[in-house]
Amino acid sequence: MSNLRLISHNVNGIRAALRRGLTGLWDREQADVVCLQEVRCQVKDLPEGAFGGYHASWAPGQKAGRNGVAVLTRQAPERVATFNGLAHTVATGGDIEEIEAEHITNRDLAEFADEGRYIEVDLADAPIRVASLYLPKGAVPEHHARKAEDADTPKYERKMKFMAGFSRYLKDARKQASAAGREFVVVGDFNIANTEKDLKNWRANQRTDGFLPEERDWFTAQLGPRTLVDVVRSVYPDQDGPYSWWSWRGQAFANDAGWRIDYHLATPKLAAAATRAESLREDSYDSRVSDHCPVLVDYDLTRLS
Repeated sequence: MSNLRLISHNVNGIRAALRRGLTGLWDREQADVVCLQEVRCQVKDLPEGAFGGYHASWAPGQKAGRNGVAVLTRQAPERVATFNGLAHTVATGGDIEEIEAEHITNRDLAEFADEGRYIEVDLADAPIRVASLYLPKGAVPEHHARKAEDADTPKYERKMKFMAGFSRYLKDARKQASAAGREFVVVGDFNIANTEKDLKNWRANQRTDGFLPEERDWFTAQLGPRTLVDVVRSVYPDQDGPYSWWSWRGQAFANDAGWRIDYHLATPKLAAAATRAESLREDSYDSRVSDHCPVLVDYDLTRLS
């Protein structure tokens, strides 16, 4: 493979997304790898042909109607890893099998292990380790809330705990991928807009979860010229957006009042190989597949040699 087209997409429930035309998007873009978040479907309820002609590695999670992440590839991957050591594969013909994945052990993430928030695979046809992440949404804590009734400190603290544990894991993940001779990229819904350029109405949202100072500080700390690069921002250093999420309510989509909370974070060598990066925003409200749009990056793998 000389070029890798990688899409990340929070589908906000795969059954609803399929009804809205999800597979048509895949047919049009012809991605090599598609990473999904919020699949929100139990194994027994997965529609026939849900993952198109791809091979799916899927961590559905144990809470019905919640979470679930997957990585769709043209070939079965060489390695699959999850926080609980379990995953399901869905073959191109639709056969579903529960497998023992590599168990990612992390004490800080143990309580999230069965929630279907993270899966990573080693591609069979490229020296890349790809991960799909759905980071907890969180809430506004008491010390940021405008009104006491708006606060949910336990939910905020749970998100912060995940972030602390995941930060430590990312350091290990990069080192382990490098030791295996692979570049590393984690994509997905981080539920954080990192800078003022990453949401339209940033002034009004400084006390909103997803744009709290400590969330933004955490995100920035994951980035660096020797660690991980925000690929889309590296392509559009001065542009507002491109956004990836818009509320279903009101005129947010029509006015492009969005948030950029879906990312590709790649090791520097892989990030430098990006030749195209964009949010695939639908043309109209009625054509939306999800409240998130796909985020696509093309990587020229010949630049890795």
